[in-house]
Amino acid sequence: MNPLLPDTFLQVPLAHRGYHGGPNGVENSREAIANAVANGYGIELDLQLSADGQAMVFHDDTLDRMTCKSGQVLDKSAAKLGTILLSGGQTGIPTLAEILKQVAGKVPLLIEIKYQNADLGPTSGQLERATAAALQSYSGAVAVMSFNPHSVAHMAKFAPEIPRGLTTDSFAAKDWPDVPEARLLDLQRHDGFDAMGAVFISHDHRDLANSKVAEAKSNGLAVLCWTVTSEREEIQARRIADNITFEGYPANIAP
Repeated sequence: MNPLLPDTFLQVPLAHRGYHGGPNGVENSREAIANAVANGYGIELDLQLSADGQAMVFHDDTLDRMTCKSGQVLDKSAAKLGTILLSGGQTGIPTLAEILKQVAGKVPLLIEIKYQNADLGPTSGQLERATAAALQSYSGAVAVMSFNPHSVAHMAKFAPEIPRGLTTDSFAAKDWPDVPEARLLDLQRHDGFDAMGAVFISHDHRDLANSKVAEAKSNGLAVLCWTVTSEREEIQARRIADNITFEGYPANIAP
C-alpha cells in the first residue's frame, strides 16, 4: 500500500520556498524557513543537485538569479555552494540535511525535486537518491513531489515509505517549449500516475477547474495547489483544493 499524505499537510498552509519576502528573508533561505516555522506554516522547498551528489535547497539550476555568482549549480560542490550568499540574504545555499535539522519536524515539509531534464524525460536518479539519503533518518511529516513523473518513480524505489505526488499544471505547449508534444499529452492525461504510487497532486491554482483535478479528487487523492498570492486567490482555490502553497501575504491558518 502506498504511504498516505499526513493530515497535517491539509491543515496548515504551505509557505512557498519558505515564508520569504522583506524581513522574512529570501526564498529557500534558512531565514525564510525559520520564519515559516515561527508563524506555524508548513514549508514547500526546492532541490537541486551539487557536483558531489548532495541535495541542495535551491530553485534554479543556475546561480544567476538568486546569487551574485553565475553558472550551473551542478558544477559546484555542496561546500562551495554553502559559501555563496543568497542575494538579499545573510546565508549561503543550504543542503537538505541542514534544513531538516532546522525544521526538526516542527511543521510539515513538502519537497519539490526539480526536474533535471528540460524535456521531462528519464533522469539519472542522482538527485532522487540524494534526497532519499538525506530523509532516511528524518521523523517529521514530509512528502516529495516533482513535475517529472520519472523523479516520482525514482522516489518510489529509493524511499517507498515517503508519500509522493506529482506537481501539475495544464502542460500547455507555450509553457513547456522544451517538452515534445507527445510527452505533453502524456502529462496532461497523468499517464502512469498509478504506477508511480502518487497519493496527491499539487496543481496550478489558476487551472483547478481542469477535469484531471476533479478526477484526482474523485479517486481519493489529496489536491494541493500552487502558488496563491492573495487572500482572494486563497478563497477561490480552497473551493476545490484541500490546501494551498502561498507567498506574498499572510495566509489564513484555521483555528
